[in-house]
Amino acid sequence: MLSRVAAVKAPRTHNRRRVTGSSGRRREGGESEPQRPHMFRHHFYSAVLLVLVVMMFCNAGGAASTEEVLSDSESSKRKLFVWRDTTDKGTVISLFFPSLVEVNGDLFAVAGSLSTKKNDEGGFAGIASELLTWAGEQAKELDKTKLKTQVLEECPSGKEECPTQAVDQAGSESGAQVLLGKPTTVVQRSDIYMVVGMYNLNGAAATRNGIKYEWGLLLARGNVTFDDGDGKRIYWTDVDALPISSNTEQYGYVTELLGSGGSGVKMEDGTLVFPMEGQEYRTVKANDANTASWRKRVSLFIYSPDNKSWKLSKGMSEGGCSALSVVEWKDKKLMMMTACDGGRQRVYESGDKGESWTEALGTLSRVWGNKHNRYETGVGSGFITATVGDDSKKVMLVTLPVYSSKGGKEKENEKGELHLWLTDNTHIVDIGPVSEEDDDAAASTLLYKSAESGNGDNEGEKLIALYEKKKKVNHELSYGMVTVCLTAQLQRVKEVLTTWKKVDERVSQLCTTLLAEKVALSEIACTTDKITDGLVGFLSGNFSDNTWKDEYLGVNATINNKGVAKKTDNGVNFTGRGAGAQWPVGSQGENQLYHFANYNFTLVATVSIDGEPKEGNIPLLGVRLDGEEKLMELSYDGGKKWILLCGDGTPKEHSSTWEKGKTQHVVLLIRNGSHGSAYVDGQRVGGDAPCGLETKASKVISHFYIGGDGGSADSTGVEEDVSVTVTNVLLYNRPLDSTEIDAYNPNKASIPFLVNTTIEGANSSSTAGRQQQAGKEPLLESSIANGETAGGTNGQEEEVHPQVGDVNAAALNSSLGNVSQGNNSDAGTLCETGLLPLLLLLLGLWGFAAL
Repeated sequence: MLSRVAAVKAPRTHNRRRVTGSSGRRREGGESEPQRPHMFRHHFYSAVLLVLVVMMFCNAGGAASTEEVLSDSESSKRKLFVWRDTTDKGTVISLFFPSLVEVNGDLFAVAGSLSTKKNDEGGFAGIASELLTWAGEQAKELDKTKLKTQVLEECPSGKEECPTQAVDQAGSESGAQVLLGKPTTVVQRSDIYMVVGMYNLNGAAATRNGIKYEWGLLLARGNVTFDDGDGKRIYWTDVDALPISSNTEQYGYVTELLGSGGSGVKMEDGTLVFPMEGQEYRTVKANDANTASWRKRVSLFIYSPDNKSWKLSKGMSEGGCSALSVVEWKDKKLMMMTACDGGRQRVYESGDKGESWTEALGTLSRVWGNKHNRYETGVGSGFITATVGDDSKKVMLVTLPVYSSKGGKEKENEKGELHLWLTDNTHIVDIGPVSEEDDDAAASTLLYKSAESGNGDNEGEKLIALYEKKKKVNHELSYGMVTVCLTAQLQRVKEVLTTWKKVDERVSQLCTTLLAEKVALSEIACTTDKITDGLVGFLSGNFSDNTWKDEYLGVNATINNKGVAKKTDNGVNFTGRGAGAQWPVGSQGENQLYHFANYNFTLVATVSIDGEPKEGNIPLLGVRLDGEEKLMELSYDGGKKWILLCGDGTPKEHSSTWEKGKTQHVVLLIRNGSHGSAYVDGQRVGGDAPCGLETKASKVISHFYIGGDGGSADSTGVEEDVSVTVTNVLLYNRPLDSTEIDAYNPNKASIPFLVNTTIEGANSSSTAGRQQQAGKEPLLESSIANGETAGGTNGQEEEVHPQVGDVNAAALNSSLGNVSQGNNSDAGTLCETGLLPLLLLLLGLWGFAAL
């Protein structure tokens, strides 16, 4: 079938002056300078290095801009291209950018390929695919000799019978050039759509625009067919220019628009979304002239509601982010995970199809690291949603490599072991490794196939991973593909979901049995979705072998060996000045499931001081920074005073005293990343002024300490007189407000707004309890809008990247004035609903119930 494009949206560099970003701030720019190559991370055989340079190193690129309508004479001169099989033409030597597609119950692997010609006269790039079947094995490497590989070729001149697609114009001696790379796929019904690469617009339209080199996107379409006794295969039949029609005046400075590789997403409303990478071109004004400043990769996407018109998202990531994946979460919210400079995977969310982005610092963003040294660009993640389990719970699944140095500490010996994570956008659990033991895994993708989508040939529920496998052949780096059927891991996912539900029910049941005696409550007030909102970690009675295990299976606390720790009902008794437990944040290392604590958190515990110290202050609850410096600490002394140590080293005393053997409730929190507070039985320690934490710029939290700071006993030798029992420690990914904390005050009357409360408005992401106030800086680091990234821990420092102050933070709304908190807006602040005071009162009574 012959297809001709009537209109091509050609990129324009001359239209890059006075463009406006999503923040509305005016930006000044000039003509783009010749761009340097964007270095690709793969190194292949010397025979195909030139192919890689042509395929991946774009000297200039462009997002689409003003529409150019071709005349009849121009259209008749357009170059024609055809998909052709590569059977007997060469040998596939490398596969990269994995993608998984399901069509009518059949599963296929799709990847970019590099091949050498049989006569060793160079190489060529193509698109490889294979029908996935399992005969009892859980994992298998794709056989490069059996892949169905196709390439795009220009039709020979004068052959009208050639079944071609028109994608470019003839207007120069060199002709059109097609560069295949980073295939990105989305399935709609029985059609597979793929952003397959770029084409060189070097004809009349480009000449009119005064552009020497410009690149447009190619969209291919494929179907599943039977292939002469070889079974089912994907056959690519069409390729066409991808017209992008909007947002280009604002974003003319984005160049080299390219698919990200992997899979896109089909939204519930039918919209097709392709994750994309671009290169952001910036200028600065110096001596009254605009000069080139810097160029960095950015992550964004294109989408189409009807497969006819395509739009480029207005919002994009910070500069220095690439290798992205996109999923649709709840309420039509898109979430984007991307590997960024500084060594961490950032997660952004958008409820308006990319018009604006908010960094999801509440739970998921910056949890996963790219590599030990954190200076290298990360790889693409497997990132999908799935509805699994008996309760049909919607969750997100993530695959990323965890790096180890089994052969030594040298960087070249670090291998990537692919792990699977489960999250419901509040809790995160490492399900475990999924790659083969000796494989060095890189980029990956996931696909969940429900039981209902099966057919007679390929039936049943499945979770599939496909990942790049790095290996060296004759001292040259080559990539293969391994597919894994994650049967055991899927079962573990279901077990974790069951555990989460049971822990939530424990809290709900305690609410029902205890609080009903104290306060007139409606039945709905104790439902689990209300009283556990934002509850990330829970330390209670699961203690053994010096490990205090998180009931939600997330991050465990470890017991110091400098004191004595004994299990009690719902907690641990610590004896000795060196006793205590550490609950890791940054000290987890490469992957930090509690990274949100650097911005907002609330730590709640029920305590009973069983022994009276004779000298000095005894740490009870605190936060330690990387480098052993204390950020905040609540302690008690022999004079029965509560003392709060702030970041500036100034101690604050509490007006009330502690009583030996009395159960009391303590709260430690940080709000907006810059202010901390402590409470005892609902009363603030040290007066109304919070602790100022702004002086701790560039630092990150190492860990919480509970029951003691793990320090050595002092010279008094009174270790046996220091004893405290800590029970039911809860960690929230948001700060509680004063109304919520008042529930701890035993002198407060019954809370009338607990009766018949509803959760209306709980999904608002702009409420005070969910987002930080505008103008506030993130905890322990300077403003994200200024581009500085927090440091790592345990010798794994994140690189600090100061960037231009007018960097694209406005487009993302990623300054902490718009940081998503809690479980990223899936539920609003409970201050408005009046529900969290119920939980806090519950925690207070919880401790009394154990007496």
